[in-house]
Amino acid sequence: MPYAAGAGGDLLEVVTLEQLRRRMARRGVGRRTERPEFHLLLHLDGGEMVHTVDFREYAVGAGSWLWVRPGQVQRFGDLSGVDGALVLFREEALDPSAASAAGVGDPFGRTLWTPDSESAAATVRSLDHLRLEFESLPRHSHVRLPVLHHLLAALLLRLTDPSGQLGTAAAPEHSEPFLAFRRLVEVGFVQHRDVEHYARELGYSSRTLRRATITATGVGAKEFIDQRVVLEAKRLLTHEDQPVERIAARLGFPDTSNFVKYFAHRTATTPATFRARARGRDQPPGGRRRSRSTA
Repeated sequence: MPYAAGAGGDLLEVVTLEQLRRRMARRGVGRRTERPEFHLLLHLDGGEMVHTVDFREYAVGAGSWLWVRPGQVQRFGDLSGVDGALVLFREEALDPSAASAAGVGDPFGRTLWTPDSESAAATVRSLDHLRLEFESLPRHSHVRLPVLHHLLAALLLRLTDPSGQLGTAAAPEHSEPFLAFRRLVEVGFVQHRDVEHYARELGYSSRTLRRATITATGVGAKEFIDQRVVLEAKRLLTHEDQPVERIAARLGFPDTSNFVKYFAHRTATTPATFRARARGRDQPPGGRRRSRSTA
């Protein structure tokens, strides 16, 4: 699901949920699973909904924010009883310092955000200002892009300020061995599913990685790798139309039967059955699954 920049090349878009509802109805698409190549930042002013991100359901209430990152699979909940706004943006809309400070490039970043009362008001003002300028600044204006990009940065920095969050504002502090292991798994899980490879690459013992991963996640290092492989398999099976054989190859399984056994052992279902169930939830009323983006 690529992001199509507007005529002005904004690299971001702001729509109300009412506008999103109308867009979805006009295109004849129901709630379905998508895998965007851009960020989606959802804010609710009123009502409640359940939004699914990477096969986990999040209860989003008034005042909450939900952040879907590129590569994750997501599915909108029932939008009929909620009010709010959706910001779609690419990381290139931010300067590197703002993107780094807000954790935009972090694939492990927090999904659900709930600011305290003071920060909530300031963050909503930032959103309102961004939406106002997005709607009012002419496409041909030479100030449109810098204004929108600065306002987006302000919104994200306000939202991610740890001091303004209820509950745990960010991921807990992890040991350096686990953080290094997690980063390397993220780029290498297709080629390598053995702990020893990562231990050699990082200069740690396998035992150190196992202990660090158990402390951080509650599961061992091998299970952590396997969970990442299975997550990617679920993403591909849900969102893409390639046959299981092709998906197996993309995940580093030259033998499809080995992939089927690997997946079934860890999910208690076959890839084909998982796909059928996931696709069944995505069927629009009275019609076939569509491939076009709602956004």
